Amino acid sequence: MSQELRQRAVEALTAARNRTAVLTTCVDDDDLTAQHSPLMSPLVWDLAHIGNQEEQWLLRTVGGREALRPEIDSIYDAFEHPRSARPTLPLLAPAEARVYASDVRGRVLDILERTPLEGGPLVDSGFAFGMIAQHEQQHDETMLITHQLRRGPAALSAPEPPAGSTRGLPAEVLVPGGPFTMGTSTEPWALDNERPAHQRIVPAYFIDTTPVTCGAYQAFIDDGGYRDERWWAAEGWDQIRRHDIGAPLFWRREGGQWLRRRFGVSEPVPADEPVLHVSWYEADAYARWAGRRLPTEAEWEKAARHDPRTDRSRRYPWGDEDPTPLHANLGQRHLRPAPAGGYPEGASPLGVRQLIGDVWEWTASDFLPYPGFAAFPYREYSEVFFGSAHKVLRGGSFAVDPVACRGTFRNWDLPVRRQIFSGFRTARDAAGHEETA
Repeated sequence: MSQELRQRAVEALTAARNRTAVLTTCVDDDDLTAQHSPLMSPLVWDLAHIGNQEEQWLLRTVGGREALRPEIDSIYDAFEHPRSARPTLPLLAPAEARVYASDVRGRVLDILERTPLEGGPLVDSGFAFGMIAQHEQQHDETMLITHQLRRGPAALSAPEPPAGSTRGLPAEVLVPGGPFTMGTSTEPWALDNERPAHQRIVPAYFIDTTPVTCGAYQAFIDDGGYRDERWWAAEGWDQIRRHDIGAPLFWRREGGQWLRRRFGVSEPVPADEPVLHVSWYEADAYARWAGRRLPTEAEWEKAARHDPRTDRSRRYPWGDEDPTPLHANLGQRHLRPAPAGGYPEGASPLGVRQLIGDVWEWTASDFLPYPGFAAFPYREYSEVFFGSAHKVLRGGSFAVDPVACRGTFRNWDLPVRRQIFSGFRTARDAAGHEETA
């Protein structure tokens, strides 16, 4: 078992580093050191930060090795310097950052080979190695966001996602009321905010079979949704007025047609694709306009995990097996969401589609700890973000690697954020439908 865990850790770390290489070798050094948006770090900061986190946790903490570059710890501390200020720091140059990250990785693989994967929560089941693989993949997603914000010709390419269709699918699915198990106490690489498993009782509700599409969202725009204060939370209304927002980020109207910019390419907005780059406020306004609401986090997870036939929560909508390309659009395999109705083999027991991958889905819920939460291995991963300032997103996107995406995985962000790969689906109460125990 230890050798299997070791192999899994090696594969996860290697996949993350291979993706980092793709994202940082497809542009020149000027692009790597430039700040393409004050919302994001220069790509070269992410590259060295990945190496520094790996050094601190795996070389020093797990391996007990002497620090390689202690003098750069503060430079690459994400809490010490806001993203907008990072270009002013004495950052490692691209070549030096690559050598540093490679040196750390070589030593880490040696430590992994020698470390017993038992004897404490940090090393049990290879947790620390899985945590660092997830950390790197999360920064790879961040770097992909930076690539989307970057101006200039396309630097990345990928095949188109498989076709999908909503023909024959119901618009919504009834999720019976009653208890279900939320969170996990057994997933070996689950992060602290996913723990512990606990029971939630959720009244019956309806949830969209697929995420809201660009075509459906255009109907909201065409109906004056961005000009009607009725649909907006006060802070959201202030945000769209102050910044003159009238469509999802990267959309523009030209010649009577909606176009969008996607990784350096200008193209017509595809009506059948899940809408992308909308804030929580935009998702919430659309839901109100449609006479619906955003699902709570518990409703989202019950739709994604609970199997009413067995009364158990699965790891993923389709079951307990790890994702494959037949189940979900993950891992930057494609550079866009798949059309709504895609991935039938990834459907939940009740027939809800595309709950994993394609677009992060905003929920109605604030980011809060579960009952019995314990910060591990450091408060700054989750605990310092708990509260009403951040909203929960679920399900991952095409930019998320499977190692950092599961039915219990929780993401969070400020409700104004639009540069992230965010979309949503809606829900409504199902009053009068009998609840099941």
